[in-house]
Amino acid sequence: MEAPAETYREDGFTLARWQFADEPELTATVGGSLGHLRPWLIWASGGYPAGDAAEFLRTTRRNWASGEAHDFAIRVDGSIAGAVGVMAREGGVEIGYWLAQGFVGRGLVTRAVRLLTAEAFRLGAGYVEIKHDERNVRSGAVPARLGFTKVRSEPAEKPLAPSCSGTNHVWRLVRKPCSAPAAP
Repeated sequence: MEAPAETYREDGFTLARWQFADEPELTATVGGSLGHLRPWLIWASGGYPAGDAAEFLRTTRRNWASGEAHDFAIRVDGSIAGAVGVMAREGGVEIGYWLAQGFVGRGLVTRAVRLLTAEAFRLGAGYVEIKHDERNVRSGAVPARLGFTKVRSEPAEKPLAPSCSGTNHVWRLVRKPCSAPAAP
């Protein structure tokens, strides 16, 4: 699959490739939402010092260059509201996401996933998958809302975040084949 654009903008909502200059705001955003993120995200379970943000930004830069993943800041009116990433998989992609506590319930992840799913299909992905812990009902509402089908449950990778059950639900949306032209 080709690389997506580095920025998508629409009505005060932006998905933008992470930049090294985002480090202080990323650290503050995650730090201010640890109580909200810690239960579901292992990387937030021990706090989130600036060194973690710097390493994340270095990793996103490497992954973007290799095509392994394309990670974006979700911004609302210029402020970081969360993140969404598109990770390459055999024949398709997986999308993962998180939101800062003050931005939950505004449809931002649904909007980001809808946009990046359409873009993944446009760029040649055969499918898009979303995985979430079975207890994380809010996270599972996103693929359900967008017409994904729950295709399986599977053991989660360890270590687990504190509230995780150890079982992930996997949702999938398959690209519709192009319709053939009508016969004369």
